[in-house]
Amino acid sequence: MVLLLLGLALLAGPGGAAGLLTPTDGSLPPLQIRDHQVRVVIEDGYAITTVEQVFHNPHDRDLEALYSFPLPEKASLAELTLWIDGQPVVGEVLERQQARRLYEEEKAAGRDAGITEKDDYKTFETRVSPVRAGQDTRLRLVYIQPARVDTGMGRYVYPLEEGGVDEQKLAFWTANDKVCGHFSFEVLIRSAYPVEAVRLPNQPGAAVSRLGEGEWRIHLEQGGAAGEAEGGNSPAAAPAFVLDQDLVVYWRHQAGLPASLDLVAYKAEGAERGTYMLVLTPGDDLQPITGGRDWVFVLDISGSMQGKYATLADAVQRSLKRMRPEDRFRIVLFNSSARELTRGYVSATPENVAAWGRKVAAIQPEQGTNLYAGLEKALASLDADRTSAVVLVTDGVANLGETRQRRFIELLRRKDVRLFTLIMGNSANRPLLEVMTRESNGFAISLSNSDDVVGRLLEAMSKAGHQALHGVSLKITGVKTADQTPRKIGSLYRGQQLVVFGHYWGDGPAEVRLEGRISGQPVSYQTRFDFPAVAEENPEVERLWAYAAIEDMMEDIHDFGEKADLRQAVVDLGVEYGLVTDYTAMVVVAEDIFDSHGIERRNLRRVQRERQAQAQRLNRAPRSRRVDTAQPMYSTPRASHSGGGALDGWSLLMLLPLVALMLASRRRRAA
Repeated sequence: MVLLLLGLALLAGPGGAAGLLTPTDGSLPPLQIRDHQVRVVIEDGYAITTVEQVFHNPHDRDLEALYSFPLPEKASLAELTLWIDGQPVVGEVLERQQARRLYEEEKAAGRDAGITEKDDYKTFETRVSPVRAGQDTRLRLVYIQPARVDTGMGRYVYPLEEGGVDEQKLAFWTANDKVCGHFSFEVLIRSAYPVEAVRLPNQPGAAVSRLGEGEWRIHLEQGGAAGEAEGGNSPAAAPAFVLDQDLVVYWRHQAGLPASLDLVAYKAEGAERGTYMLVLTPGDDLQPITGGRDWVFVLDISGSMQGKYATLADAVQRSLKRMRPEDRFRIVLFNSSARELTRGYVSATPENVAAWGRKVAAIQPEQGTNLYAGLEKALASLDADRTSAVVLVTDGVANLGETRQRRFIELLRRKDVRLFTLIMGNSANRPLLEVMTRESNGFAISLSNSDDVVGRLLEAMSKAGHQALHGVSLKITGVKTADQTPRKIGSLYRGQQLVVFGHYWGDGPAEVRLEGRISGQPVSYQTRFDFPAVAEENPEVERLWAYAAIEDMMEDIHDFGEKADLRQAVVDLGVEYGLVTDYTAMVVVAEDIFDSHGIERRNLRRVQRERQAQAQRLNRAPRSRRVDTAQPMYSTPRASHSGGGALDGWSLLMLLPLVALMLASRRRRAA
């Protein structure tokens, strides 16, 4: 028996946005965001996001600025630069408490300082002190993250809308999310593979221009020119851009492109060890799944669903009406505890669909959220002779009962589960949901309120409706390699890229072999290519490897508890590669303060090396990184939406509640 489990982590509503935080009790006056400029370059399988901001203090006393923004997916913060005495100073990463002590010392002394810390899986938070009375403070943040292409579609999100999951934070702080001066957002896409179209949904003012076959530029701007407010123009006079909606960029590759293996490497002249990123875009050789299913709806009826439940109930009613006569369904409800509404499977006759739809609509949400109990009830009493689908609809806040990651994993291991997770909104417990997904050989897809919802769900349904490659392993021989991450790959679904990082020694020919099982039958794909002796165009790959390695370590910590050696390993990698983690922070002080504390300018050197490489890349055309041209790993072209065919009834069934919930969320936000 195969159980297909679909989870949807819903936003709790319009709970917050990126912005400058001020205590809700009014004990401190608010600061202003005068300028907010974003530049994104997407090339060679990753995105580099640079954010420059100017904070303005309109008051008659010096104040500390606290800027919070949602944690971008799989992003490593590479730079915090603060302008001190008119000159930019790049920050360094230290052990978190050491960084905090240094920042507080400089703050108490009235000297310029800044610090960026990570608030678990939720946000990056940057403090700057002082923002002097009547003056401006300028800072720059840079982060790097993989830029994956799925089923022929690339997607980038600049996260601004917080998920509203931290109730204590929402109660204490209020965010000033308005840019009172100049806002700009620019994205440059540079691809060696042809790009047919690019779009930025929900932003009609965005200008999209094609620069070449694989090069596109997106530009969005509002307010006066940067710095215009100085010299007499009041910042308040400029129209305000509000940082409360994610900015989502899509790019679509030409249909029919060949499957490919791309290698992006960094190895300095004279270095023994290099770092690699392998990006596998598989061929479309996974077949559609046919046959009837049992459906288990797992509905969150906790108090946090108030204001959303009517839409949920309507969506379930619509979904039930789309079921086929040979289908059956169960309905499980959970808040502080879990219970089954239907008391067993019910045949999907028109009469049963109408009756149980009315019962769902009559329920009133209340109490807390025991997600574990809901899942446990859903996994019980499954028919081993039928394929089952479990549709989990929740706002993603597990605050009662079992909340430990290890226990969720053990629960899923009791069944042959495929956990299909759609993670909606920012600040969701992504680490927990992704670990559960990987352990169950499923997949996760993120959803933003600014997404093209139907397109994202078509992508999910295409995966759920096709075979998958399970038990995937990737082996490299011929060249010495180590430190491969992720350690466990799990499964690959239709159109899904595989991105693997690691270290290599030496150079020359190597064989790469991908192995797995499709419907229980072993399959393998292989190719040969050369690892380079010198490769200096992409130094950012080192940070990407370190971030992925830290993710593996943090998974162990969440599974088995914090251990001194694992914690120290995270600190060591964070300091060496300039990454903000749960145990490290990036601090900026004046150059003489760095010197007096004996702090090595390790991250400054890395930032300078990366900037030089980025400038060189921009001065040439996009370069192909494909290495399997001579010996292709796949004989079939890539999967694409244009070649995926129409949705079947099962896919439509799953699509309806999700679309309805997303549209309802957008309506609430606009209200």
